[in-house]
Amino acid sequence: MTLIETITDDIKTAMKAKDKVALGALRGIKKELLEASTAEGAGGEVSEDAGIKIMQKMVKQRKDAAAIYIEQGREDLAETENAEIAVIAKYLPQQITGAELEKEVAAIIQKSGANSIKEMGKVMGMASKQLAGKADGKEIADLVKKLLNA
Repeated sequence: MTLIETITDDIKTAMKAKDKVALGALRGIKKELLEASTAEGAGGEVSEDAGIKIMQKMVKQRKDAAAIYIEQGREDLAETENAEIAVIAKYLPQQITGAELEKEVAAIIQKSGANSIKEMGKVMGMASKQLAGKADGKEIADLVKKLLNA
């Protein structure tokens, strides 16, 4: 079952349950996936990796919006954004953070042989490939900087 088919089935379930937040988030995911599949050169299909990248982008957009809403004192709107993040996160791979992520990044740095901040690009290239979909790019970059400066 493709990602779009899974989302479509889950939309039906959300409709039956009258879950407006999940329905809105799922319709948003489906819209983005359909747009990507009909884009020039896509061939009518969205790969699993492309789908993950699209959903990660959606999560980031909602996190940014929630931060702005909180900053402006609109906690009610921020709650909606956070609820949509929870729905979208169900379709993403398990995220790694903290000590586990630091351990992974340290191993990548050791494997690359980098020993200064000048080699950050080389490390980021390897880390982005290896940790694609599992961690936030900004988090990875911050850890690489920290570990190369240490």
